[in-house]
Amino acid sequence: MEESVKRCRGFSDAREDLISKLPDALISQVLFYLPTKEAVSTSVLSSRWKSVWLLIPELDLNSSAFPSNNAFVGFIDKFIDFSKIENSCLHKLKLSIRKEHENDNKSCVTRWIGFVATHKLKHLDVECLLWKKKCLEVMPLTLYITQTLFYLRLHRVLLGNVESISLPCLKTMHLEQNVYANETCLEFFISSCPVLEDLSIVRKVDDNVKVLRVLSQTLTSLFVAFDYGEHRRGFHGYYSLDFGVLIDAPRLKYLKIGDDISRSKIVSNMDSLAKIEIVGLFYIERAFHNKVARNFFIGISRVRDMIISDRAMWFMSFYFLREESSPQFCNLSSLEVKISWSRGINLLMFLDNSPNLKSMVLVIYCKNLEKSVSFSSVPQCLLSSLEFVEIKISRFGIISLGIRIARFFVENSVVLKKLVVHSSRPMRKKSLVAFENLLALPRRSSMCQIISVVDGYKDF
Repeated sequence: MEESVKRCRGFSDAREDLISKLPDALISQVLFYLPTKEAVSTSVLSSRWKSVWLLIPELDLNSSAFPSNNAFVGFIDKFIDFSKIENSCLHKLKLSIRKEHENDNKSCVTRWIGFVATHKLKHLDVECLLWKKKCLEVMPLTLYITQTLFYLRLHRVLLGNVESISLPCLKTMHLEQNVYANETCLEFFISSCPVLEDLSIVRKVDDNVKVLRVLSQTLTSLFVAFDYGEHRRGFHGYYSLDFGVLIDAPRLKYLKIGDDISRSKIVSNMDSLAKIEIVGLFYIERAFHNKVARNFFIGISRVRDMIISDRAMWFMSFYFLREESSPQFCNLSSLEVKISWSRGINLLMFLDNSPNLKSMVLVIYCKNLEKSVSFSSVPQCLLSSLEFVEIKISRFGIISLGIRIARFFVENSVVLKKLVVHSSRPMRKKSLVAFENLLALPRRSSMCQIISVVDGYKDF
């Protein structure tokens, strides 16, 4: 960088410096396309350039890019000092901070955010990489009253109790592995954002929240999950605790749940929900089956698009077997099921409850589950609506199982237009023979086209 600076100085001595005569607004736009560290380094070119970099609207700062923690802290402090003198136009700030020791950046992050939040900040991304709970940075009160903020991501910080929140422009918020004063604090934070549309919450098992309550009149997209971190080996023990999630968002259109721990999952006012994705184990404590489970399935029964894990489908099928009248997914048009375990799923039972299904994708990850998917009857959707089926077989999956499933759909689907067998590895002789037999089968649908796709060792 020093050599480039010297070259710039030599050039300016020999010839007239035309770039320096450009207006500040134009120079700041040029600097915007440079890495943050290089853009700031232009301040040593001359007195003309000393503070131009402060007009850059976006800064992306990573403590790992600095030779030491002290150098990083010193840089940020100088930026704040400059900003107090000059008129900073910072609209977007990303801070990625790795703490090697407990005292690194102690209280600095809180002070820095407290300063930038008082200006016209629109986008704030704070990522603190430190495992120890007692060393978490506390978010300043000014963050909760930033009038211009529309995007917020907080990763591994501490959010305390606040009496007042005013975030009138905040539309997107990502809260990841944070610690909260209590569950009321988090509920108040979410419900106090009057235009919030996109929310994702990745929880820690020791985040001081037992029941996550998401109450919002404006939310359209929600992702809820747990990150076990250092607790992964013993996370099954957390089933005995009273973790839960409650969602009341009448405008919600997309919901993704990766919560394997919560004993209770309650959803209400889901009339607008169009797509749901359920990953992982999908646990609901057995004592709640007759009430909470039924209400959950009824609550999501209007969705048009569903992605679901086999474990979640097994739980739903298990619940359906216990009920004389199980919820119907009459609006469901698209379904994707991921099969990765050997316990088996009752796919037909779910298809029986989805009479208008048009498209289905089965992703097979397993090695040894020839009996994992059983077929004993023909669901209504195969007779009237199912037009597309794709069977994806990963490099760990069984090709013969995929072809057996494909055979069932070819022989029984009345309006099927296309069936795709998608393998991530080449078929061996036995599988090739099975696929050739599949092609030779009489097809219930005269429109049915059967396609084989091999993507080498690409996994799904």
